[in-house]
Order: sequence, then C-alpha cells, then structure tokens
Amino acid sequence: MKKPLLDVIFASEKRKNVLLMLQDGSKKMQLILEKLNTTRQSLLPQIRILEEHHLVTQLDDSYKLTTIGELMVDEMKPLLDTVKTFNMDIDYWGTRDLSFIPPYLFKRIGELKECKSIDVPPHEIFSENKQFTEKAKKSKSVFVISSYAFPNFEKTIHELIANNVSISIVISKDFCDKLLREHIVTIKKLIISPNIKLYTYADNFDFLQVSINDYSMLLELLKENGDYDNKKVTCSGENAPQWGKELFEYYLKDSTPITEL
Repeated sequence: MKKPLLDVIFASEKRKNVLLMLQDGSKKMQLILEKLNTTRQSLLPQIRILEEHHLVTQLDDSYKLTTIGELMVDEMKPLLDTVKTFNMDIDYWGTRDLSFIPPYLFKRIGELKECKSIDVPPHEIFSENKQFTEKAKKSKSVFVISSYAFPNFEKTIHELIANNVSISIVISKDFCDKLLREHIVTIKKLIISPNIKLYTYADNFDFLQVSINDYSMLLELLKENGDYDNKKVTCSGENAPQWGKELFEYYLKDSTPITEL
C-alpha cells in the first residue's frame, strides 16, 4: 500500500533533502551521499520510496525529479522557507502586528529566512543598531521607513553620505510634523543633499522602523496591542534585501517627496 504523499515528503529528513537537492537538476548517487553525509545502504530504501511514488527517477547512477516531483518540490520549497523564517522565534512573530505587510509580500515572507531576534537593553531601545550601520556604510543604497529617529541620526547620515551611500527615507505623517517643528534646520540640510531622497507618507505606520541595506534588513515592530518592547529582528537571507526594498516601494507609492520647505 502506497504511503500518503505528505508522509513520503515530510516524514523522512533523508527523503525531503533528496528532493530539495534534485531541484536544480540530476545528481549522481555519490554526490548525494556526500552532501547528505550518509551511506548508500542507508539512503537506497528512502530513494526507492521516492521512486515508487513517482517523485524521483533513476538514470544509470544518477537521480532526477519526475514531472510530479518537480511540481511537489516547487510547492514545498516556499513552505519550508516560511517555516524557517518563523522558527527563528515563533513567539516573537506570533505577538507582532504584521498587518503592515501587504498580502503579496506576506505570502513571500519565507524569503527572509536567515532571521535573528535581538534583545536590546531597555535604555537602548531607540538607539541605532551598530551592526546594521556598519553594513550600511559598505552598501550602495539604504532604504528606511520610519516613525522615529534615534538620537544621533544626523551623525549616522553624514557618515553614510561620506561613504557615498544613496539614502531613501519615507517617514510617517506624525514624525514628519515633529521633525518640521523640532529639526527644521536638519531637514533643510537633508533635502538639499544629492545623496538623500526624503518622503512623507500620507498616514502613520503600524511599526516603528524598517531599514534595508545591501546585505540585510532590520525590523522594529509593534506588538499586536500597539506596544513596543526591546526586541528587534535582523534578516540576512539572500533575498531579504530585495523583499525589504519591495516593502519600501509599497509605502513609497503613497508618499510625497519633500523637496522644499
């Protein structure tokens, strides 16, 4: 009697890993054994199950996905990536307000993958993340969507400009009003800099800040009840910066450039 396909795919780490390994083309048995750090005697029974369920086929001493196998792996990969993202800290993700993420990007949240939560000391909640800033200085461009500014934000911006980094910032309506009241001189300096593009969003944000450089993304999110705590998240998966840039573009389309005061 055949096993249910879900069991075939997910009930065995060896079977799952073989399928994922074959996603980009056929592989010789020896390479599969080396990559999975296993023996032929141990792996062959699992490959036989994949063959019996028409997910894998053999050609000489190589294996490749069948048409059905290709479809299954194409469907399972996004799910496994999403699980990997949320496995970082499911209690964190489960208590955050994620409504700010548009549906088409939320479906692709698995692209963030390599995420790590950071417990920030209470007195540094609104301070800059130095690791992110150092990576930003090595980047060609930085994108920020923000409801606040950390205390030495002017110094950091000047350092980025000195490194010829292109900076694009979308700020919330309330934050814009605050800057115009309390930092008008700084705003005037920013909008005349060729390295900076400053925009004001039509409304406020349901998060504190999202920052993207060429290497990673930094998330400072609110809890579901609107409170904030001392947790931040960095995501450095290969596709995380592109995901972050698309989030920036989502908010940019409802924003207005600040070019004069």
